[in-house]
Amino acid sequence: MCTGKCSRFIAIGLYPLVVISIICNIVLFFPAGDTKYVSDGKITEEVKYMGGVIGGGIMVLLPALYIHLTGTQGCCGNRCGMFLSIAFAAVGVAGGLYSFIVAVLGLKNGPYCKVLLAWTTPFKDSEEGYLSDSSKWFICTEPSDIVQFHIGLFSTLLATSSLQVILCASQMINGLFGCLCGTCGKKDVI
Repeated sequence: MCTGKCSRFIAIGLYPLVVISIICNIVLFFPAGDTKYVSDGKITEEVKYMGGVIGGGIMVLLPALYIHLTGTQGCCGNRCGMFLSIAFAAVGVAGGLYSFIVAVLGLKNGPYCKVLLAWTTPFKDSEEGYLSDSSKWFICTEPSDIVQFHIGLFSTLLATSSLQVILCASQMINGLFGCLCGTCGKKDVI
């Protein structure tokens, strides 16, 4: 496959992942679909890190745009363009890793919720995992179904950021081939 076509394929794959990451992060600000929790500051700490908006969103969108443009400059773009796509893809890898780390921390620490009369992160320092044992989820009384909401969205962020890292790393390799080998179109006769 031509490195330019591969660049376009990678960029087109990144666009929906960026949108999903941003949407997941924004939705995490509104547990149970209510704005009162964010206005009262009663949301999970990892949501405030904005891994889906900053990391999986902006830091991946900018490389995706450049990678797409690199792929549309003829078959492979020029060597300099492919070299720059390596740098942009590295930014995408960093953004995807940031989103991945925030999602892992969010899943590890669990949601911020009301337990009896106090707001806390009840699963943060527990030795037993809450992810596989749903019998513990009842201790979070507010917001409703916060544990399922939390696990679903942070798991989605985890999956999308993993794919973003893979695609951006693939573009780094693709860009290296495009930079070293040049264009794959018809060779100019001297």
